[in-house]
Amino acid sequence: MMKRCVALGLLLALAACGSQGVLKPKTGQSLPPKPVGSATTPTAEQMMVPDDQARPKRNDELLLQSEKRRDDKFDLPPKG
Repeated sequence: MMKRCVALGLLLALAACGSQGVLKPKTGQSLPPKPVGSATTPTAEQMMVPDDQARPKRNDELLLQSEKRRDDKFDLPPKG
């Protein structure tokens, strides 16, 4: 009986951890300053969306035929 109560308490505590709500700064604090070059300060929801640099798109292009690599004039051996 005691094990069931403990298990039930742990499940309820775990369920409470997953609550979702509107993102707001804590009382007395504000959002970070607006980025340089931006006309407005982004909202919390806008800051949660990753940009293209953070999540690049996949390139599924298949290499159908190998090609000989062109000569690279900047590929120099180290001095020494």
